[in-house]
Amino acid sequence: MEKRRAAIFDVDGTIFRSSLLIQVVNRLIEKGVFPPDTRRVYEREHVRWLDREGDYQEYIDAVVRAFVGHLKGVHYSALADAAEEVVDEQWKRTYRYTRDLLKDLRSRGYFLLAVSHSPKTVLDKFCPRLGFDKTYGMVYEIGPQDCFTGKVIDEHLILNKANIVKRAVEKEGLTLAHSVGVGDTETDVPFLEMVAKPICFNPNSKLYRYAKRMKWSVKVERKDVMYDIR
Repeated sequence: MEKRRAAIFDVDGTIFRSSLLIQVVNRLIEKGVFPPDTRRVYEREHVRWLDREGDYQEYIDAVVRAFVGHLKGVHYSALADAAEEVVDEQWKRTYRYTRDLLKDLRSRGYFLLAVSHSPKTVLDKFCPRLGFDKTYGMVYEIGPQDCFTGKVIDEHLILNKANIVKRAVEKEGLTLAHSVGVGDTETDVPFLEMVAKPICFNPNSKLYRYAKRMKWSVKVERKDVMYDIR
């Protein structure tokens, strides 16, 4: 059989106009699954980001610490329910460019692959609605009574997105010839270097500088206008 061409997308900030993890953490706090003081872990970094005095990655890293720090002992259903609520409410809050690109690539027979550092429990509810064929994300270990242990399964693998892409290409029988990749931060560089057509969408400064050196396509969406930055 002829191998299908692959289209690889980051999710948060690339398709979804926020972070699925941030939205789920906030929902878990609202539902009383996480204690109210959970926000203290990332509140300072959030304000610094809003004031454009801090780095967005620092904010996200703090949210991850809050999530992992309070996940142990939480029943799987609590996370699954919060994820479903968030996705039901917000799954249409996507960027026009990547939403339309997904539709176009799918119509041309591409295998759509999502590679993200958000929890797979959340991604599995979000990504199928946009037509993805396969989703990779952070998988958290479940112990007795279906409660989380707080540990990540194969963390070394998912943290390097190139490793995930290699596994998917082999497992799904894909080809990287004429492949497309879309990302927004430097954590996406490993898989963007693998594809035939890397696209840096609304990149942060680190990815933008790298993209300029590599002469990759840089696209920015502001309000309802798309800009190509060469």
